Amino acid sequence: MTIDPELLAILVCPLTRSRLRLEGEYLVGEVGGLRYPIRDGIPVLLVDEARLPEGIASLDEFKQKYRDQIPP
Repeated sequence: MTIDPELLAILVCPLTRSRLRLEGEYLVGEVGGLRYPIRDGIPVLLVDEARLPEGIASLDEFKQKYRDQIPP
């Protein structure tokens, strides 16, 4: 899977506003590691569609853990 480097340079995690990096078929947030799927070449940057990092059971738990790094 490839994403245009210019597009990747401007995409950010919609929750943490951190940069995203390409890992296989996912864009992964630098802060927290939320994994956003890429479907048919299109990044799906919806928080509800993101996979949580290991050790995090829910989106509420993620938000609590990274509350200091999530912009208001």
